[in-house]
Amino acid sequence: MRAAILGILLMVAAAAARADMVDSAGVPPHEHCALCHGLNGISPMAKFPRLAGQRYAYIAKQLADFRAGRRTNDGGPMDGITHQFEMKQLLEAATWFSRQPGPPPVEHDGRDIAAGRALFEGGKPAAGVPACASCHGAVARTTLIAPRLEAQHPRYLEKQLGDFRSEERRNDPDGVMRRIAAALTGQEIESVARYLASQPRGPEVRP
Repeated sequence: MRAAILGILLMVAAAAARADMVDSAGVPPHEHCALCHGLNGISPMAKFPRLAGQRYAYIAKQLADFRAGRRTNDGGPMDGITHQFEMKQLLEAATWFSRQPGPPPVEHDGRDIAAGRALFEGGKPAAGVPACASCHGAVARTTLIAPRLEAQHPRYLEKQLGDFRSEERRNDPDGVMRRIAAALTGQEIESVARYLASQPRGPEVRP
């Protein structure tokens, strides 16, 4: 029953956002975001990413990209939501979620995760795919603004990699994720998503 009620609320909120009917006056942006992402940044539904402990710079970039039309999502709810607030307010929401201690819970369906671990830690050299950990790990060895992926919903990760592969999502710096996703098979995408979902999201470590 609770899941059904939540689903109805989400549909109403999304429809209202598209119609620009939500009165957001006096509502902190992070509380508005909480309907989908959870007040603590741990969303209960795979459609919405877990934001607890996510890198502030990454959240801020995605919000700016949604607002500017560089990134879209299914049905466009993020486009409507990001236009209900000033950019300063959206950055306050980014700060809120990046500081939530979490950590998000891990998910492990019992299947072997060795193949996903190998991709994350070693990449796919024959296809020119670097180790995912070089950008997405706790120690980021790159200047790219890349998200932490551990403890994320596996289906959300699969969806984003699939969108990069089909070029439905195009807001990656210099097309790097589109090139990487295009070099991965569907099985490899599933494997790395399941591996990441099973790993705890620890604190950042400076290289």
